[in-house]
Amino acid sequence: MVVLIDLMGFGIVLPLLPFYASEFNASPVMIGLLYSIFSFAQLIFSPIWGSLSDRIGRRPIMLLSTFGAVIAYIIFGLAGSLFVLLLSRLIAGVMGGNISTAQAYVADVTTPDERAKGMGMIGAAFGLGFVLGPAMAAGLIHPGFHAWFAQIGFTDFAQWLDVNKYALPGFFAAFLSFCSFLMVVFKLEETVDKKTAKKEPAIRRYGVFTPAFWKTLKSGKAGANPLFGILLLAAFLLSFGQASLYSAFPLFCDTQLGMSPEQVGIQFFYIGLIAVFVQGGLIRPLTKWFDEEKIFLAGNVLMTIGIGLLGLSGNISMLTAFLILMALGHSLNLPTMNSLISKEADPNRVGAMMGTAQGLSGLGRTIGPTWGGFLFAYSPGLPFFLTSIVLTVTIWIGIKMVMSSSK
Repeated sequence: MVVLIDLMGFGIVLPLLPFYASEFNASPVMIGLLYSIFSFAQLIFSPIWGSLSDRIGRRPIMLLSTFGAVIAYIIFGLAGSLFVLLLSRLIAGVMGGNISTAQAYVADVTTPDERAKGMGMIGAAFGLGFVLGPAMAAGLIHPGFHAWFAQIGFTDFAQWLDVNKYALPGFFAAFLSFCSFLMVVFKLEETVDKKTAKKEPAIRRYGVFTPAFWKTLKSGKAGANPLFGILLLAAFLLSFGQASLYSAFPLFCDTQLGMSPEQVGIQFFYIGLIAVFVQGGLIRPLTKWFDEEKIFLAGNVLMTIGIGLLGLSGNISMLTAFLILMALGHSLNLPTMNSLISKEADPNRVGAMMGTAQGLSGLGRTIGPTWGGFLFAYSPGLPFFLTSIVLTVTIWIGIKMVMSSSK
């Protein structure tokens, strides 16, 4: 619930970013940078927050990250320039330790057999955030909603919203994150035994610029483990693939299909709906019928094909069909990948391991949007075709995992 409420705010601002940035005459590359700067900050700070959560507990990190989101969304709502908008995304990324910490929390309270289901619930929270967030965003920026304020006597506020139509979504996202913060304060119990946790300051010992981080990329709980390393490579590539859509997809919808911000928001709604259905419900019986490695491989195949086909969309119906195919694949490979990574982690360093995976995902989300915006400037379909080619590596990784599990 904490992640769900917080991600609803994320789902509100995500589809609005390209249109908000366009108010400041941002180029496609600058729009991509808006997404990338958030993820770059996550690359730097997620491993640190994850390692800190192993020592000082999950609750303090969740409190810090949810309250940090409140500040970031308020700045988003008040942004009067592209620089301030970039600043809001940077702060959100720095304070974005809630996802890796939540994944570590799930690993703390689930058995290995239930791990994929638990990770699926985090994914379902993402999905619901994308279902409810964009729908709320469409309503919050609608002129009819602004006119309602005028009808009840807040004429000046309604006029201000007409001029600053992206302010209300930012403020409402901040309100949601504050609700998430309060839920951590009053409801979330600690799962880390601080007496047995290491007392050395993790911020000095673990981060993307430390040898410990890079050593983690090739070792799991049993030392050197090439399969663990390629799982982390998959975390990078899959996030890179999805993030390449953040900038290119809204631009493609706008320029090639003439879609409005509300219609683009509906497409994000479909992504969330698939995530809720698959990760919130279907993943549990699937993991009982099939090995996690096989589900991971199937998801990689579907996602790779779906992204490649998006560039061929000639109408909204085709676009929706291909997007659903991509979303189905990502909803299958994400929880199984996180489950496989968590099972390789040292029980005393689950937060650090999940932070590492989230950091590499952040690297993918850093490069992906700028890559998508850069390629879109050359050809509208190019980001989707080339990204699909890159993602074929994840199919190879899936095959390696299946072969390893069958030995």
